[in-house]
Amino acid sequence: MTYCVAMRLDAGLVFLSDSRTNAGVDQIGMFRKMSVFENPGDRTIVLLSAGNLSISQSVRQIVAEQANDGKSIWTVKSMYEVAQIVGEAIRTVYKRDAESLKSFGIDFNVSMIIGGQIKGERCRLFQMYSAGNFIEAHNENTYFQIGEAKYGKPIIDRVINPSTPLDEAAKCALISMDSTLRSNISVGLPLDLLIYQTDQLAVSRFVTIDETNQYFQMIRNSWGGQLKAVFEGIADPVWDAAPEATANVLSSVNLTSQPVRIPVPARLAQAPAKGHASLQTLAEHNGNSQQN
Repeated sequence: MTYCVAMRLDAGLVFLSDSRTNAGVDQIGMFRKMSVFENPGDRTIVLLSAGNLSISQSVRQIVAEQANDGKSIWTVKSMYEVAQIVGEAIRTVYKRDAESLKSFGIDFNVSMIIGGQIKGERCRLFQMYSAGNFIEAHNENTYFQIGEAKYGKPIIDRVINPSTPLDEAAKCALISMDSTLRSNISVGLPLDLLIYQTDQLAVSRFVTIDETNQYFQMIRNSWGGQLKAVFEGIADPVWDAAPEATANVLSSVNLTSQPVRIPVPARLAQAPAKGHASLQTLAEHNGNSQQN
């Protein structure tokens, strides 16, 4: 599997990808998931890929070489047209390979992020799906993730907005990746990080990050330590107390809560302890819910 994230901000674009591909725990390979289409002064376009490696490599090759009606990723005038070209390449590979893959029990699985800037147009970012369709990032949703997205999503949701500076966004993306690396073995180093500044029309900041990278090691160590410190600084819950008398009450004396209990078999049942609430069966619970 893999994890890739891209962000569209007022100041430009941030792209981050890992490089691990696996077909089981004992068959792990390293393939870079980021491809850059750059004609300095005219366009800079970045493609991130996840899913079946053979499919994504075929799509990338078609996008790089194919020109339909004189149009290619190198000549079109808008990023929307670039997304259309990538979508058509996905459909081309589907028509060629999907049935053969299906006969071997393999799903046609590919997802991509394509973003960048063409001269005369603003920075734009798109997420591509296996059917060749796509959506575009806007201010309400400034980033896309593909692959193992769930582990690194919370920090992005809390931090990123259109006005976030590029360096802060890069830091957030790396923390998001670190969270994913810690929780999922199918994502791994090295990483590719590219920062694109609006209207530069060329790549100026790019780095491949391995386990020796000084900044990423700092991220891994300090983020984990500070997260633990914040956690320890949050008060423990207070049980069975009056909210008006103390803070951080989780269970109030004024609120009676009971779990849904499964009745003990009659041959094993004992008399309930004094003061113990009577058992509520699943049938009783469902009946009360319907009445309410």
